Amino acid sequence: MRFAMHSEHCDRYNERMVETMEIRLRTDGEGDVQNLTPDIERCLAETGGRDGLATVFVVGSTAAITTMEFEPGLRQDVPRALARLVPADDVYKHELTWHDDNGHSHVKATLLGPSLTVPVAKGRMTLGTWQQIVLIELDTRSRERQVVVQFVGEA
Repeated sequence: MRFAMHSEHCDRYNERMVETMEIRLRTDGEGDVQNLTPDIERCLAETGGRDGLATVFVVGSTAAITTMEFEPGLRQDVPRALARLVPADDVYKHELTWHDDNGHSHVKATLLGPSLTVPVAKGRMTLGTWQQIVLIELDTRSRERQVVVQFVGEA
């Protein structure tokens, strides 16, 4: 199971609720794109929430959360486009400061952002037919990632 629910964060009165869940996963390093949608749907089903907002947040400064059509072509196109925008072989002050190789990873993550909020209606995220929520690994190595999913709304 890739998710865990932290029900101690649940506070309900008048059917209003806040539930915080966690998804843990391992990435294959820079350019790995993982579809989180099925895991987030399972998390939301566990809450019993009907209407509200789901926020998805990756903990860390070298990964991003966004939406895209999760298909093989785009899973190659998006990392290639990011590499053109923020080339790995440029000079990054971060690397000069910390003597590492992931300055470009931090810049990409800053541009894309660590979180996304999706409306939930009648127990389902309001995603388009071809729209999935994905984590994009931007660090230069594989990583264990923690993704926090928080539902705020009504049961």
